[in-house]
Amino acid sequence: MRYESEHKAKIREQILKEAAKAIRINGPEKVSVAGVMSQAGLTHGGFYAHFASKEALIEAAIGQMFDQSMARWDRDNQDLNAREQLAGYIDFYLSPWHRDNPSQGCPVAVLLTEAPRMTPPCRTAFAQGIGRLRGMVIGQLREMGVDQPETAAVALSAELMGTLSLARCEPDPAMSDALLVEAKKRIMAQLALH
Repeated sequence: MRYESEHKAKIREQILKEAAKAIRINGPEKVSVAGVMSQAGLTHGGFYAHFASKEALIEAAIGQMFDQSMARWDRDNQDLNAREQLAGYIDFYLSPWHRDNPSQGCPVAVLLTEAPRMTPPCRTAFAQGIGRLRGMVIGQLREMGVDQPETAAVALSAELMGTLSLARCEPDPAMSDALLVEAKKRIMAQLALH
């Protein structure tokens, strides 16, 4: 019996990873259950053993996307102080790699424009995920002694997401790179991160 429980959990995790990838690539509206199941190497018929509906899958996959971001944060920041952690986060966020790989990057930058069209449960999952990321940044800013870390975290998040979105839209590669570089310099200087 234990094998079945663990096996089912592994299959669910596999489905969620594929759904999260599909959402990052195509947005939640274009995710198909059949496509996700096929990418997971499973049949469409097995879907309902794990999720009640496509909406339930999307909601859980949004949570999975934030889980992946938080796991990356934990993995990349072991044994670093708050300044080093925040500098690394900014460096990653405004990197050409992050710009060019939305299917593996921040879920906020991918889903921000999709949020108004999401169902209420999916918007709630999205808002909870944003809260987790913001809490992480607030913690670093507080540890660094930044005044009003909650307000500073919102401003920092807005600048990071806005810059990344503009860089992704810019057709001129040199201009896109410059947007990332200049914003990174400005933010690092503003927070006294070197």
